[in-house]
Amino acid sequence: QVQVVESGGGLVQPGNSLRLACAGIGLRLDNYKIGWFRQAPGKEREGVSAISESDNSTVYTDSVKGRFTISRDNAENTVYLQMGNLKPEDTAVYYCAAGPWYHALGLDQGAYDYWGQGTQVTVSS
Repeated sequence: QVQVVESGGGLVQPGNSLRLACAGIGLRLDNYKIGWFRQAPGKEREGVSAISESDNSTVYTDSVKGRFTISRDNAENTVYLQMGNLKPEDTAVYYCAAGPWYHALGLDQGAYDYWGQGTQVTVSS
């Protein structure tokens, strides 16, 4: 069975940090670009960040630049999303997804084939 699985979500206060993890099962993540997406209540799912499989180049949506960092640990077959200075508007279900090399690096959801079930992040005091 091939899948990606997210973990690390939870309830945090504004200004605090949280690290999400995306693990590959039956899938070597270093062969795929990995994207993080999120869906807030009543809103469409949006792209947050992505990392390439070739040179680990990264992209971020404007609202998280300078606060979130995406990274890989190939030995652990895991991609992380370190989230800092969290804000209430970051509250959402966060999904990771794996996409094949022949798509350009970006946050187009159609470029990703394997999706996890999501992990809830709630930022509230």
